Amino acid sequence: MFDHFPKYHMKMLLGDFNAKVGRENIFKPTIGQESLHEGSNDNGVRLVNFTISENLVVKSTMFPHRNIHKYTWTFPDDKTHNQIDLVLIDRR
Repeated sequence: MFDHFPKYHMKMLLGDFNAKVGRENIFKPTIGQESLHEGSNDNGVRLVNFTISENLVVKSTMFPHRNIHKYTWTFPDDKTHNQIDLVLIDRR
């Protein structure tokens, strides 16, 4: 479905992917280095593979922010935080 959009439209995909995208060196061109997490979980690796295959980038992990502004989900213990809501945009 994602491939059927016209080429001149900018593709933007927003959502709660339940994916922790880490700061692995191999992913830096796609995700940058400003992720809250050191390493990616399984969903994070799948999301990065999808992002690469569709010629997208994860923009929400490319801009520097303080960690308090990066996380999008907090565990009920108020100590565990995750950055799982991400913004994917066309690589241009």
